[in-house]
Amino acid sequence: MLSRLTAQSAAGHAHHTFPAMARMRIFDRYVGRTVIGATLTVLVVLLAIFSFFAFIDELEDLGRGNYGLGKVVLVVLLSLPGLVYELFPIAALIGALLGLGTMMERNEIAVVRCAGVSKLRVIGSVMKAGVLFMIAAVVVGELVFPLAEREARQLRSAAIADRVSSTSEHGFWARDGKSYVNIREVLPGERFRDISIFEFDEERRLRQATHAESAVYADGRWLLEDIGQTRFGADGVSRTERSQANWDSVLDPGIIGMVALNPEALSLLELSRYVRFARENGQNAQRWEYAMWVKLGYPLATAVMVYLAIPLVLRGSRSVSMGRRILIGAVIGLGFHVVNQASGHLGVVLGIPAAASALGPTLILLALGTVMNYRAR
Repeated sequence: MLSRLTAQSAAGHAHHTFPAMARMRIFDRYVGRTVIGATLTVLVVLLAIFSFFAFIDELEDLGRGNYGLGKVVLVVLLSLPGLVYELFPIAALIGALLGLGTMMERNEIAVVRCAGVSKLRVIGSVMKAGVLFMIAAVVVGELVFPLAEREARQLRSAAIADRVSSTSEHGFWARDGKSYVNIREVLPGERFRDISIFEFDEERRLRQATHAESAVYADGRWLLEDIGQTRFGADGVSRTERSQANWDSVLDPGIIGMVALNPEALSLLELSRYVRFARENGQNAQRWEYAMWVKLGYPLATAVMVYLAIPLVLRGSRSVSMGRRILIGAVIGLGFHVVNQASGHLGVVLGIPAAASALGPTLILLALGTVMNYRAR
């Protein structure tokens, strides 16, 4: 008799549990569609605004070389993945505020809570959308953004300068007449570091190899510093060293800036390779380490923004207007972007570890969101 009642009780429990689980799956899908739909709408609007300003900026170079309107449009289109990657945290925050705010206005969250669904379960439903945003940010940042950015820079430089140039994890490469130039690191103020120049003769034989520790471009002239030069001739190989020398080249530093390696546009694999290479060769890799940690932190920041939106909606009034929610999201999102950029620069100046300066603002927002979610009703 006892065993029969136990079996009936278990069957009844399973009968009641399955519909509850099914209802929660429906709720998860509804929350996901609401938050993702609002985020995509915000992202499209932000892309339209920022790509318009990017188009206006590109028009300044319209007509230089072969840089026509068609190539301007193509360069702007190739810049969209980078904009998506940078705007994703802001779009996720505003989208989550709008989506959850709409559910609050319709009393949908209140009904679910009255039905016995805990606050943690509601947060879990929302954060499933946040995890999807993280995955999307990783895909864009690792696969789409680096390729599109590289194509855009090379297309722009080739159209404007009409000169062969390319970039790789080994730095910037360009052809200057019969010479090939490799620049490992581009510094602010038209200064460069670790330059190699390979000069060939008419029969494409290496005639001279020059390496300079640094170079500066001033008053239309190149000045190489700490130079080592190796000549290859019929009578053998000779080597000379100088502290400084002028370098006659038509290579324009502005063109180098167009296609030089942008750490933020590299994948994690490329960044880790460059950091390892720089360390093995005794170079300062802090800029690249910071970019690597930013790459790791941006997807996390996207999810944290969704996490932060939950208490902002739950603690707010149902009468809060959509415009006010957009304003709150824009202020927090742009503030985070500015603080994140400032943190990176301060980290370089003050010698703060790259991981701390890159992830610090995101972790602070995560802690703030946790406290606010704990206090939210």
